[in-house]
Amino acid sequence: MSQSLFFAFIVFAIVMFFTPGPNNIMVLSSGLTYGFRRTLPHIAGITVGFAFMVGAVGLGFGTIFIAYPVLQTILKYAGAAYLVYLAVVIAMSGPPTPGEEDGGGPMTFWGAAVFQWVNVKGWVMVIGTITAYAAIARFPLNIAIQTLLCLVLGVLSTATWTLFGSALRPVLKSERAVRAFNVAMALLLLASLYPVFMDA
Repeated sequence: MSQSLFFAFIVFAIVMFFTPGPNNIMVLSSGLTYGFRRTLPHIAGITVGFAFMVGAVGLGFGTIFIAYPVLQTILKYAGAAYLVYLAVVIAMSGPPTPGEEDGGGPMTFWGAAVFQWVNVKGWVMVIGTITAYAAIARFPLNIAIQTLLCLVLGVLSTATWTLFGSALRPVLKSERAVRAFNVAMALLLLASLYPVFMDA
């Protein structure tokens, strides 16, 4: 195993996982709106969904996108449209009424897992992981290491962002404050689409 390349991959992964992006912004908002416990399925969906995507692409699923580049374009714009929809949902959400289930609720496990396939930042991370750091070990051990590390960092990053959102609950008590915060998160989510349209 190339130790220097492995260290470089860890640094790359930490930076990519912990910096703001669609996943982290959504769990931050969910942590504030619904609390940590109710956001756990969302955290699990992101973590498992993204790690699965790394493994699948690394083991050859990515060749489909090379053979049919139009699929990448479809996924890119489908992802952008879905992010716009999520931004609207987040912007309009306030704190749930005590003792009453919010019909919208936090994102489900499957919703979060499937979302990874249309997450623009997710694809940047997958392509960087699989191409730039493939030589950390021999195939398929390299894919196993990358997938496992993404699983661990996925849990740590999303849990951290969710806890931060949950910690804001005592501070942002009023419905107006929660709505203002969620509008700010929705705008950040829309800002994350900048690379999509610049690359168009």
